[in-house]
Amino acid sequence: MTAVVEGTANANDTSQIPAPDGSVTVTVKIQRFNPEVDSEPHWESYDVPALPTDRVLNLLINIKGYVDGTLSFRRSCAHGICGSDAMQINGINRLACKVLVKDLLAGGGRRAGKTRQGKPTTITVAPIKGLPVMKDLYVDMEPFFEAFRAVKPFLITYGNEPTNERIQSPADRERFDDTTKCILCACCTTSCPVFWSDGSYFGPAAIVNAHRFIFDSRDEGAEERLDILNDAEGVWRCRTTFNCTDACPRGIQVTKAIQEVKRALLFKRV
Repeated sequence: MTAVVEGTANANDTSQIPAPDGSVTVTVKIQRFNPEVDSEPHWESYDVPALPTDRVLNLLINIKGYVDGTLSFRRSCAHGICGSDAMQINGINRLACKVLVKDLLAGGGRRAGKTRQGKPTTITVAPIKGLPVMKDLYVDMEPFFEAFRAVKPFLITYGNEPTNERIQSPADRERFDDTTKCILCACCTTSCPVFWSDGSYFGPAAIVNAHRFIFDSRDEGAEERLDILNDAEGVWRCRTTFNCTDACPRGIQVTKAIQEVKRALLFKRV
């Protein structure tokens, strides 16, 4: 189950955060928004100790636990599988549990959070774009999952149930292997400029999950999904910017999958 982290407020005094040997001090700049008191988002900064091997999620948990309990964000497995902690880190959609501090230190510096040129390290953290912000770093995912459900992301078959399992060759399985890796984190969809400007676009993640079944040799619902994606808000809205492919934490070739769905529509061949 995904946890939404909330709590009680404290001043931005980071002195209580443990500073282990080898840690550096980095500034974590977080976009904050509480709909009960804020009319618009604002930024707050926290100077926190961090080991180069820490993940950004560790820093957020420390800020929440030792500094400001009202900081709100989603997290669950913390191992890059659940997809809960998608957020913008230094302006790029990433999973907070997969980004190491050492990869964000300015110029690779290790001492006092600074490079050899003395530049301090600042890590900016903001919610993913294109979805309504509910509080701080977590957003309303319902529009995202509505699009996901609309493409019928499940096996569709007709006729009598087989007496044994549905057989599939390794080659047939390989055909859609890449798109089985999706963890529904929304990094790809919320990196898409079309989705930012028009939330009615299905978005890359929904198309990826449709692809996974359209090209499954055991499935008989490809035409239904292709009809759904042939809509004005379907695959034809894609502008091939590759933002989605760059953002995917699982390395899925998202843009390639979208183009394959387009070709299936054009040539009526799966």
